[in-house]
Amino acid sequence: MSWTKQTATLFGIGRVPVAPGTAASLAAALTAWPIAVAAGHWVLLGLGVAVGLAAIPLSGNYARECGRGDPSECVIDEVAGQWVACTFAPLTLWGFALAFLAFRLFDMTKLWPVSAAEKLAGGVGIVADDIVAGAMAGVIVFLLAHFGLA
Repeated sequence: MSWTKQTATLFGIGRVPVAPGTAASLAAALTAWPIAVAAGHWVLLGLGVAVGLAAIPLSGNYARECGRGDPSECVIDEVAGQWVACTFAPLTLWGFALAFLAFRLFDMTKLWPVSAAEKLAGGVGIVADDIVAGAMAGVIVFLLAHFGLA
């Protein structure tokens, strides 16, 4: 399997038969925790942005190889979005669980502006909707934490 396929599918996680995006998001949330604990939220945010930037050409190339606009098994974008969401979560199990749930909600429902970001061309659209969903989830979790609910 090519490097593009390996990374775009998050080393096969995107090929799970049910809910590959959710599986990749869970893997991302579980890896976000030790990163945030060891290096802090700013490093996690930087890594989320870096993965997102790297995912643009990877996702675009993978989609072209598959001949589909946004293949469901292409899940590297979920890592970027989930890490952005977790950036704003308090370092608690509940905070990261809320970040995971909020990200999945926004990513799956494609509420505006997620739907607008998804319409961008190629790899940019594949990744942008997840970054926007992650940012929206992050803001919600941050506000919940601010009011003592996360």
